[in-house]
Amino acid sequence: MDVDDSRAPKGSLRKFLEHLSGAGKAIGVLTSGGDAQGMNAAVRAVVRMGIYVGAKVYFIYEGYQGMVDGGSNIAEADWESVSSILQVGGTIIGSARCQAFRTREGRLKAACNLLQRGITNLCVIGGDGSLTGANLFRKEWSGLLEELARNSQIDKEAVQKYAYLNVVGMVGSIDNDFCGTDMTIGTDSALHRIIEVVDAIMTTAQSHQRTFVLEVMGRHCGYLALVSALACGADWVFLPESPPEEGWEEQMCVKLSENRARKKRLNIIIVAEGAIDTQNKPITSEKIKELVVTQLGYDTRVTILGHVQRGGTPSAFDRILASRMGVEAVIALLEATPDTPACVVSLNGNHAVRLPLMECVQMTQDVQKAMDERRFQDAVRLRGRSFAGNLNTYKRLAIKLPDDQIPKTNCNVAVINVGAPAAGMNAAVRSAVRVGIADGHRMLAIYDGFDGFAKGQIKEIGWTDVGGWTGQGGSILGTKRVLPGKYLEEIATQMRTHSINALLIIGGFEAYLGLLELSAAREKHEEFCVPMVMVPATVSNNVPGSDFSIGADTALNTITDTCDRIKQSASGTKRRVFIIETMGGYCGYLANMGGLAAGADAAYIFEEPFDIRDLQSNVEHLTEKMKTTIQRGLVLRNESCSENYTTDFIYQLYSEEGKGVFDCRKNVLGHMQQGGAPSPFDRNFGTKISARAMEWITAKLKEARGRGKKFTTDDSVCVLGISKRNVIFQPVAELKKQTDFEHRIPKEQWWLKLRPLMKILAKYKASYDVSDSGQLEHVQPWSV
Repeated sequence: MDVDDSRAPKGSLRKFLEHLSGAGKAIGVLTSGGDAQGMNAAVRAVVRMGIYVGAKVYFIYEGYQGMVDGGSNIAEADWESVSSILQVGGTIIGSARCQAFRTREGRLKAACNLLQRGITNLCVIGGDGSLTGANLFRKEWSGLLEELARNSQIDKEAVQKYAYLNVVGMVGSIDNDFCGTDMTIGTDSALHRIIEVVDAIMTTAQSHQRTFVLEVMGRHCGYLALVSALACGADWVFLPESPPEEGWEEQMCVKLSENRARKKRLNIIIVAEGAIDTQNKPITSEKIKELVVTQLGYDTRVTILGHVQRGGTPSAFDRILASRMGVEAVIALLEATPDTPACVVSLNGNHAVRLPLMECVQMTQDVQKAMDERRFQDAVRLRGRSFAGNLNTYKRLAIKLPDDQIPKTNCNVAVINVGAPAAGMNAAVRSAVRVGIADGHRMLAIYDGFDGFAKGQIKEIGWTDVGGWTGQGGSILGTKRVLPGKYLEEIATQMRTHSINALLIIGGFEAYLGLLELSAAREKHEEFCVPMVMVPATVSNNVPGSDFSIGADTALNTITDTCDRIKQSASGTKRRVFIIETMGGYCGYLANMGGLAAGADAAYIFEEPFDIRDLQSNVEHLTEKMKTTIQRGLVLRNESCSENYTTDFIYQLYSEEGKGVFDCRKNVLGHMQQGGAPSPFDRNFGTKISARAMEWITAKLKEARGRGKKFTTDDSVCVLGISKRNVIFQPVAELKKQTDFEHRIPKEQWWLKLRPLMKILAKYKASYDVSDSGQLEHVQPWSV
């Protein structure tokens, strides 16, 4: 039963249904090439969105091989056939390398098999090889049809009726080796696997003072190696795109022995499987081990991660990414005309975009060509802005110049954590401290938030003091929710005593409020006339000026993992509905995105008011669901979504109304959402955004050098955040207008436009605004 979402804006609903009817259309979905976690989430989204708009959707089993073989390999999918696959790794429809499809004869068979079912829309989930094959198939389509008509396998009518083939690709590849997209499906989950292993290895390496050489996947792309090195603070990393300079053997040994001399008990070296030197000769993990053993005599072990990286359950990020891409792919297919080139749906910032498939493939091949021709700087540039940025940040944080080579600025920069702890805060502090030292500043750590600041709990912090911090959860500096308002005198005194020239605040909404209070106190206390910048870190993701906060991804993964376990227990008992309460204050980000990642039936949030009729329609919806083969339900509720419709109330209502049909259980997740080791995303986000904040501070201090300049303008008190596709500094004075102070949330939140996705995928009618979709963009090397 479809329940209409009565509060949806009717204008966009009409536009959506009128423009995007899939009636009479047939879509084939296949996964091809190497598998990747999250492919199932993409398949689920394609099937459900396709059915939602009235199209028929077919599974094509075993990739192109199934298309060539036909028969039972091409089967119609229904709503229930993609139930319970969101949390499953790999691909339920199978994937195979197919030689037959490389021949025209094979493609002729494939075309014939598709036509038997009227399929003229293909959604291909795979790497660049799979997508190139799909594009060739599309180009040959009319020729293949004519040949089939000549062979009397189809009639002339069919040639006209099925005259063109639409192709939309989604990139499923753990290597993140496809140009034009920030993240490919599976990359984040592969990083989760790598970081789990690195964290485990670190404890044993520490015990025995060992060196570990870790080999990760990436034959032609060093993304996994680079990002995992950044996330765990590895001593050295080998990538195919950026080989080490001549004489690297000696440099590496010097670096390892220096780190040991600084009392570091372990060394981690990360190697991409395709690592090469400047002469394009392979650098193997065994070769590195031999070098360390013979030159330094360190106890050294090699661990090759192999296919572990492809396995396991997809991360929350991959599930949301794949679900968004799947829905976008169906919209792209429905909007396609005979002239539309094959496109790839991909991610740019937090924006879903469409790019011409062959432009992306061409650029991906250009990277390989640049590496073959030893034009390594070009290879890094073609990989895109985020790859080049990761590489520069890694180099700055991993290699410390000798003190006498760092020009001193005679500036003191302080770092403070404010608000509730969030996973990834420590990575941000480490990054700030090291970038600050590399820029010539003296770095000060303030302990226990503004409370500690007022009491003078301030100490100098050095390069080695922050070693090993990236993987630690919580806040090592200590953090409190106390605001500076009450202690302005004392804090000004401490700023004067320690001659603090700039302040970096890492924290949540309290940090934002604190920054506003310090900014307002500038007239009275000239000590606050220094550059001040805030980096958002809170599980609630409710800081104005940024689409993402450090810690939210880790919390989202905790929620998703817990929901997976709960759903599993429900599928054992049958006919059970779980009501789960998430954190977030008044911000519904965790409930909404958790609902999307876990496949929830409903998510109640403050930003979208609901009443008893909505609760009733949700109960009816679940009652209908219990008549199908999917006999379990999952409902998420944000902790402050309603004063009166509490978790207990909703639990009791569902229990009463569902009597005899389903029973209910409730679960409050609580503070487990704030704890745990940070996810790879939060480690990297914290590291990169904090490094960027320090660069801003250095630039500001440089402007004022020697002029004794006081900073009094609004642009010297900023929040650093990600907005759509860019990293931007926004003055807090400007952000005030965008803030709902009573409920501690921004007035506009980007993720609300994803809310209809969760409803559609849970079989509700909902209005989904597609006005952002549709324009094909072009790929620039620096656009990623």
